[in-house]
Amino acid sequence: MLVDAAVEALRRHSPFDRMELDALRFLSEKSRLGYFPKDSHIVTPDMGPVNTFYIIQRGKVQAKQTGEINVTEYSSLTLGTGECFPIGSVMARRASTNAYIAIEDTFCYQLPADDFVQLMQMSQPFNLFCTQYIATLLNQSRRQLQVQFSQRAAEQQSMSSPLSSIITKTPVSVSPETPIRQVIEAMVSGHIGSMVVVDQDKQPVGIFTQSDALKRILLPGMSLDRPISEVMSTRPHALSEHAHVYDAALAMAMHSVRHVLAVDGEGRLKGVVSERDLFTLQRVGLRQVRQSIEGAQDIDVLRQAGADVRQLALNMLAQGVGAEQLTQFISALNDTVTRRVIQLNLAQHDLYGIEWAWLSFGSEGRDEQTFSTDQDNGIIYTCTDIQNRDELELRLLEFAQDVNRDLDAVGFPFCKGNIMASNPELCLTLEAWEEKFSRWIRVPEPKALLNATIFFDFRALYGATHLADRLRVTLLNLVKTQAVFLRMMAGNALQVHPPLGKIRDFITDLDPAHPGCIDLKAYGARIFIDAARIFRWPPVCITPIPCSASACPASAWAWHRKKQRRLSKASISFRPCAFGTSILRTSMGGRATTSSIPTSSTNLTGAS
Repeated sequence: MLVDAAVEALRRHSPFDRMELDALRFLSEKSRLGYFPKDSHIVTPDMGPVNTFYIIQRGKVQAKQTGEINVTEYSSLTLGTGECFPIGSVMARRASTNAYIAIEDTFCYQLPADDFVQLMQMSQPFNLFCTQYIATLLNQSRRQLQVQFSQRAAEQQSMSSPLSSIITKTPVSVSPETPIRQVIEAMVSGHIGSMVVVDQDKQPVGIFTQSDALKRILLPGMSLDRPISEVMSTRPHALSEHAHVYDAALAMAMHSVRHVLAVDGEGRLKGVVSERDLFTLQRVGLRQVRQSIEGAQDIDVLRQAGADVRQLALNMLAQGVGAEQLTQFISALNDTVTRRVIQLNLAQHDLYGIEWAWLSFGSEGRDEQTFSTDQDNGIIYTCTDIQNRDELELRLLEFAQDVNRDLDAVGFPFCKGNIMASNPELCLTLEAWEEKFSRWIRVPEPKALLNATIFFDFRALYGATHLADRLRVTLLNLVKTQAVFLRMMAGNALQVHPPLGKIRDFITDLDPAHPGCIDLKAYGARIFIDAARIFRWPPVCITPIPCSASACPASAWAWHRKKQRRLSKASISFRPCAFGTSILRTSMGGRATTSSIPTSSTNLTGAS
């Protein structure tokens, strides 16, 4: 009798009105009715993992967000008869991030978590309701977070706008034969800082700026009657007028230029975009950041510049800039900071006569830096027959120690794994690096495989960059004949799984040091990066090789085909890096990023 009454009561509300009769009877049989007087706390974060699913039979419950930042449109919500909570916490078996308080005398059906899981397996309508409810609230959370970030960037120009939207003046241009005097007079009278030089088809062939006048005309004593083609900068940076503003910002950051030309589909000049156009409304502008970095004479100035880089990146995030462009932008500016730190320390160390280069590894080597990144670097150098290797190493290590210390001071923390140039194991000659890489490939033990995923994604950041090119050629030649190494790399990649539970929930306790968090770099981006690295190998390396189950979970060929089918369902952008391939963006319901965020960031009313 009581079960039939409960079934009839539940059928008046969604999603129970769509559920199968057997599932409803199971729910009614397994539930018990609980009473909660007014102002009593039904569920709170400090109660620990939630083991009960609640359905309001009579009364009202207030759901209140408890975090410092609201991540939905509301900070509290009143739930009434037929509504249920807290779906996400029960699914994930974690503590709730919301507090649920009875605002009047309330009765609730209480279903144990194990029975809740069984009910989801029994009833497709109930399963669909729970998962869609979670997805809806996650989207709502994402929108709210972006709104809050946007408040920091109020009244700033959208970085997602096309270049054509910020071009307000008709471009002024001259032909290559125009005398220098006439060009300068036009710039002065028109109050413009640059002049574009175009050919007869109106396609840009050069650009002349105010800064060029001093070093190319005044100091050399160039005649003003000479043609502008003799003092212009050739091959100016140009983008389509339909490119985004952040594309121009990235080009300026990477190439240290102050002007980018906008052209139409046929390459004809449509306008000139300057740093002032891009960042006049930015509280922290690219020009100010870059100028402060390049002109920094001490670490204190660079420390502030590093903070400005992160603030500028937050502004771009608020304006909807994608993961690919954002990570490239941050990496380009962080590279500038690192190079300046190196330059300041070179003035304090005698490295004359040493051919060397500063290497970046891992995510830094792939140009995938985000808001928070530690150091992963090393040094490669050459030692001739007449040089003392021990003396060279000592000089380079002393230099590296100071650089690593200063990088930590400006915002790049020391690597906990000591993957830094001040480590003697990572300050090596070209031959020593080649031998180290060869040993890892020939004997692919677990530690060697881990090292490969870090060190094989490298690039030279400063110094004799051709040394890194030579090391890369050696590395690629080594792997062409090492199918066993590929098989082991594939097996190693298969050991990492997405942090997903049984029924589309997330596992948030994989890292004991950060409970309630998901490391998106370790359990999200790495899955795609590992796959891309394998796919980047030469075709000869993916030939199937018999292997025991204990040696590898699957053959390289089976792994290759399996991943190929999986990834064909996703939109993945690959970009070549120093060794493998860098995943810039994935689309499987959202964008990938490479940072750790607490689950409380999705602090959702009803879903938490």
